[in-house]
Amino acid sequence: MTRIAVIGGTGYAGSNIVAEAVERGHSVVSVSRTVPTERGEGAVYVEGTILDVPGLLAQLGEVDVVIQALSPRGDMVGKVRPATAELFAALPEDVRLGVVGGAGGSLVAPGGPRVIDSGFPEEFRAEAEEAIGVLDDLRADASGKDWFFVHPAAAFGAWNPGERTGSYRDGGSVLVTDDAGESFISGRDLGVAFVDEIEDPKHHRENFTVGY
Repeated sequence: MTRIAVIGGTGYAGSNIVAEAVERGHSVVSVSRTVPTERGEGAVYVEGTILDVPGLLAQLGEVDVVIQALSPRGDMVGKVRPATAELFAALPEDVRLGVVGGAGGSLVAPGGPRVIDSGFPEEFRAEAEEAIGVLDDLRADASGKDWFFVHPAAAFGAWNPGERTGSYRDGGSVLVTDDAGESFISGRDLGVAFVDEIEDPKHHRENFTVGY
C-alpha cells in the first residue's frame, strides 16, 4: 500500500486519480481548499492549499507520493507554477512528485513541434504555458529528487468524461492519437495511468503522454 496525497483531489483529474487509487487499496488523502459535502469512500479529505506549502505538508504527514492536479485557472492563474516549485523543493528526498499537465506541452510528432505551437486555441494558451513552465522547472531541478509529469490526450476534460477501460497508450513525449487522428482519454483512465506509474514506476524525472 502506497500513501498518496492528491492536491486538487476534488477536481476532475484529481478526483479520478483519488478514486482509482482507493479502489486499488492505497492510502489516499484528497486535498482541496474546501472539503466537499459528498465524498468518495476510502479517502481522507482535508482542507489545504498549495499556496501555503509549510501548512500543507504539516497536514499531509508522511506520504510516499504527492500528486499536483491543479489547473492554473481563475484566481490560480500565475500561482500554480511558483507554488509547485516551492512544494517540490520542500518535499523530502524520498517523496515522489507527480503532476497532471496538459496536452499543450506534448509534441505533435517526434522532434516537434509542440501542440501549443500548432494551432492551439488561444483561450487555453495561458493555462498551457503555465503547465509547461511547471515542467520546465522540474527539468531544470538539480536535486535528483524523483518526479513524473503526465500530458493527457487533447480531448480530456469534464466535458468529455468517457468510461474506465483500464487501458491506454503511452506515447512518450508525443501526443497520443488514434487512426482517425483523434486524441482522447477518459478521466477514469487518466487515473489508471497515474496509479500504474505509482505502482510500477517507468518514468523517472520525465514527462509522458497518455491516450487511446
